[in-house]
Amino acid sequence: MKKRYGIKRVAPAATIDYEAELNPQQLKAVLAPDGPALVIAGAGSGKTRIVTYRVAHLLERGVRPEEILLLTFTKKAAEEMLRRVEELVPVNISRLWGGTFHHVGNRVLREHAALLGLQTDYTILDREDSRVLLEGVVREAGIDTRAKRFPGGRALLEIIGYSRNTGMDIGGAVEIKAGHFIRLLPQIENVAKRYIRRKQELNYLDFDDLLIYFDRLLSQHPEVAEEYRRRFRQILVDEYQDTNIIQAKIVDQLGAEHKNIMVVGDDSQSIYSFRGALFSNIRDFPKRYRGCRVYTVETNYRSTPQILHLANRVLASAGEGFQKTLHPVKKPGPRPAVIRPENVYEQADFVAQRILELLDEGVNPREIAILYRSHYHSMEVQMELTRRDIPFTVRSGLRFFEQAHIKDVLAYLKIIDNPRDEIAWKRIMVKLPRIGTRTSEKIWDLLRASSDPLRTLPTGEIAAVVPSGARPGWDGFVETIRELRENAARGPSELIALVLKSDYDAYLQSKFTNYERRLEDLQQMANYAARYGDLEKFLDELAMIGGLSAHDVYRRKQDEMVVLSTIHQSKGLEWDVVFVIWLAEGKFPPASSYGSDENMEEERRLFYVAGTRCREELYLLQPLTARQRTGTEVIQRPSRFLDELPEDCYEEWELYDI
Repeated sequence: MKKRYGIKRVAPAATIDYEAELNPQQLKAVLAPDGPALVIAGAGSGKTRIVTYRVAHLLERGVRPEEILLLTFTKKAAEEMLRRVEELVPVNISRLWGGTFHHVGNRVLREHAALLGLQTDYTILDREDSRVLLEGVVREAGIDTRAKRFPGGRALLEIIGYSRNTGMDIGGAVEIKAGHFIRLLPQIENVAKRYIRRKQELNYLDFDDLLIYFDRLLSQHPEVAEEYRRRFRQILVDEYQDTNIIQAKIVDQLGAEHKNIMVVGDDSQSIYSFRGALFSNIRDFPKRYRGCRVYTVETNYRSTPQILHLANRVLASAGEGFQKTLHPVKKPGPRPAVIRPENVYEQADFVAQRILELLDEGVNPREIAILYRSHYHSMEVQMELTRRDIPFTVRSGLRFFEQAHIKDVLAYLKIIDNPRDEIAWKRIMVKLPRIGTRTSEKIWDLLRASSDPLRTLPTGEIAAVVPSGARPGWDGFVETIRELRENAARGPSELIALVLKSDYDAYLQSKFTNYERRLEDLQQMANYAARYGDLEKFLDELAMIGGLSAHDVYRRKQDEMVVLSTIHQSKGLEWDVVFVIWLAEGKFPPASSYGSDENMEEERRLFYVAGTRCREELYLLQPLTARQRTGTEVIQRPSRFLDELPEDCYEEWELYDI
């Protein structure tokens, strides 16, 4: 008689005392029965612990490692969770599929690429490779990017990526991400199509392709979808509030039959719509899955009761989302402080002075963070910290005066202050249409030999070196330098305004999708420059601060520095002391969010994220006035998020001279 063989599932001996390791809310989520489940894990409530123990529990139940799929947003998160699982359960989990959506998509596509007309030995492009390829496509399309001020490679990647990750057409993506390029829409659409074809010809996939083809494979090939549905009997998704439409579809397709899907996240921390994340994915999950169990985890291990009281009041004003109230474990601390400095300079002075006091009290610099809505909000604070030799690192990008567009505009001013500044001349000239490095060298050689470079610039001798196709842009540059020279006595703020009215504005628009944000940076620098009546003094101070920054700060260890960050970049991090600056209407929330309830709700969630980064001491600052480029001070209304807070959420600090 022929023998029959089957697989006997042998669960490892139980080794975890779940009741001892988890609080009651965590325990319910970890021990949840099969079926769809949504875990709303509030800030600081141990989300990673829930996911880790859930995987361990599934293994102890007898689920085989290869039947579990764990989807995360970073490789580091997946590795950390799997490492903890290995410490909890004596099971070899090397067969467990854990990683980012892109990592899992790549594994699946390597097996089935041929079904989509792809070769299995495709090369994955990183963002820099994608940029280089895309810029080559632009050249092949016959587009003169300098003549037309066509978007650069990075800007095009951002537009195309947003389109593909949201399911939106290129026209919609251009309107949202870079409305100033809308006149070039036909050419951008053409380039996007050519880029896709070029990748196919060269056997390339970029990061977006990994998701799009993964979704397409599951949608168009039911036999493949069925294979992975049978394989992955349990699906867990971390940070579900950050998923886009494609990622949510992938999860839905893989769990379509068994529906053993547990998604974990916090709807109140959904703040990445600008990347394509959909708030509705987490909000509507119970509607998409009938019988879905919702587990709310509200015990917060991070912050003091006083900070959580404020955070809960922020949530109480939210227009949509899941109801939750964060409960503290920590001992009481000071109430959050609201400080209303006279202006942004007094704001910077207070932040720096209070940090020095905290350092004297023994607080480690790395446990202090200054958070802001937009990068340019940090300019005055960066200046003041540098003056006082307080070491800091900027997580949200380059230091303010080291950004390309800031250095560009300062180069114009340096030319007026010192017409023999070779670096400044060349920095600007190579950005002019059809003026390359070789031409700029020839022009500089003539200017250097002149006794008065500014007066030599508009002469026929210089014009003869300029290629005919570059003449329109060159003539505009010469006119800008003439205006700057004639108005030099009016001060640096006026000169910056003149640069912004020149052709440099068109260059800025063509180079960056975040043109508006960079323009805000430059306008803020003009406001700051209004304090100086003399161009030389303004440039001298910036040079001194730049020298201190490079010499005294960068050489220090990262863990000895105060952290400066946008709130978006701060998510997932925490500090003992947090300063949130520029809490004024038009700044936080920004004016761009007005008129849209959806955008305003996301700004409210951003304020909640800022507050819940803090463990012990929270400082909220609202400058009362802001200086305009004309030198006048304009009254700033407090942020609506401050106005909505009951007075028992904070204490007011008054500033006075001593």
